[in-house]
Amino acid sequence: MTKISVIGSGTMGRGIAYVAALNGFSVALNDIHSESLKQAENYIKDELVKSEQKGYINKEDIERSMNNLTFSLDMKACVEDSDLVIEAVLEIMDVKIKVFKELDRLCPKNTILATNTSTMSPTEIGAHTSRPDKVIAMHFFNPVHKMKLIEIVKGLDTSEETMEFVKDIGKQMKKETVEVNEFPGFITSRMNCLIGNEAMNMLMEGVASAEDIDKAIKLGLNHPMGPLALADLVGLDTRLRNMEYLHQTLGEKYRPCPLLTKYVKAGKLGVKTGSGFFNYT
Repeated sequence: MTKISVIGSGTMGRGIAYVAALNGFSVALNDIHSESLKQAENYIKDELVKSEQKGYINKEDIERSMNNLTFSLDMKACVEDSDLVIEAVLEIMDVKIKVFKELDRLCPKNTILATNTSTMSPTEIGAHTSRPDKVIAMHFFNPVHKMKLIEIVKGLDTSEETMEFVKDIGKQMKKETVEVNEFPGFITSRMNCLIGNEAMNMLMEGVASAEDIDKAIKLGLNHPMGPLALADLVGLDTRLRNMEYLHQTLGEKYRPCPLLTKYVKAGKLGVKTGSGFFNYT
């Protein structure tokens, strides 16, 4: 059985672990906080039960999926026999590089190292390892078990063998994939950040309410979710970091809306804090 290790048990990490375990992979989920791991375990159990209640899976699927999962504070034990490691930590380059240096030291030489970044450079991350040919980006979307796409982003030194292996993993997870040659923001984040930032500017300018901006985009442009609600779901702190990175790498059109900065300073981060452009309490 192919073993996948996931580093970071937050929203994305636990979602990736859930989907991988459900689709037959042996999965080890690692975090530095025991409480985060416990929350991830409870989340996965709850989502499996919900899926069974809706008729998507059966009780045997739940048991098999949970048996496929282990939860560990010990990164070395988590990754020492992994075929693929997927990093899902904060969108901060220094943090990711630190994690990848440790993974490069701990993992077997044939292990492929993937980052779940939505904007950042797998080339830069891979350059800090001894295996840049085995470093790649796998950009999953939230919620992982519902969203069909993985953006697979090839760095400068990523080999074709690594690309094909990761594409096959995506297929086994029952996802569609797109192959991207690295450029800041890839495909989806470049578009999403522009649309969301313009929606925030319109709200700041008083063009319309948050509710009506999102309603117009959903009904007029046929988007499944309004850009402000989507930013709340992603996390406004995460969106601000993405915008700052794209502003730095792609220029002025990605300057973060001042309203976004103000909300983050106020601790209004979206769904995870109960308040953002909308209230969730």
